[in-house]
Amino acid sequence: MNYDILISFTLATSALAISPGPDNIYVLVQSITNGKAYGLATVCGLITGCIIHTTLLAFGVSAIIKANDNIFFTIKLLGAIYLLYLAYKVYKSNTELDFNSDVAPKKSLKALFVQGFFMNVLNPKVTIFFLAFFPGFLFSQTINTVWQFYILGGIFMLVSFFIFSAIALLAAKIKEFSLEHQNSGIVFKWLQIIVFIGIAIFILI
Repeated sequence: MNYDILISFTLATSALAISPGPDNIYVLVQSITNGKAYGLATVCGLITGCIIHTTLLAFGVSAIIKANDNIFFTIKLLGAIYLLYLAYKVYKSNTELDFNSDVAPKKSLKALFVQGFFMNVLNPKVTIFFLAFFPGFLFSQTINTVWQFYILGGIFMLVSFFIFSAIALLAAKIKEFSLEHQNSGIVFKWLQIIVFIGIAIFILI
């Protein structure tokens, strides 16, 4: 078992979770406008949805690995290209963080959990991202690949849960900091770009 790969995966996941994206921005806005409990309910729904993507990835890609190593390499190559594409999209995006309360209507905790779950499960970009991200971090020659994908999925969900929960609990301070430091958006933007490019290079080499 290669623990260095697991550590790299954990660090990459942490950087991605911290960087502003649709999911953690939605959690942030829910917490600011409706309260911390509503942000946490959204977090739980989003993270639970990752189980579905992990399962699809584990059984689908594991079968491909057993069938043909060349096809698996092609998947990793396309994954690296997709991550570079994401880096380009972030580069072209706006650096300002949107705290518009209009995108966070009041809902019950259960409704937010369900919404977070389906936001994640029904988003094809999450499936594509998992397919691009996970295969490059398989860490063992002896452990079954299905279990490896589930372990990676578990790490991804655990790290994302803690960071998203921290965002929900510290929402007011994060908003205040972002408004006081106008350059914070630029820092987060380049963090995402560096992480996407770094992961793409890691997968290729």
